[in-house]
Amino acid sequence: HDDEKGTTRLRLPSGGKKTVSSLARAQIGVVAGGGRTDKPLLKAGTAYHKYSVKRNCWPKMRGVAKNPVEHPHGGGNHQHL
Repeated sequence: HDDEKGTTRLRLPSGGKKTVSSLARAQIGVVAGGGRTDKPLLKAGTAYHKYSVKRNCWPKMRGVAKNPVEHPHGGGNHQHL
């Protein structure tokens, strides 16, 4: 920390050093829970509990899989995406 210049030297995890203004504000470290999405959900129950807390976007029901009275895309002999 240099009061005359108003700068602070930071030592980065990579070993490098960086000079920034002493008036600058920042948070140092890594975001908590990083890489959480890399792990697969493995079963439908896990996905159910994940999405039931947040919003009503699961399960994704295809309109072509429904009957014609239930959805505009429903019915027909073949289900095409």
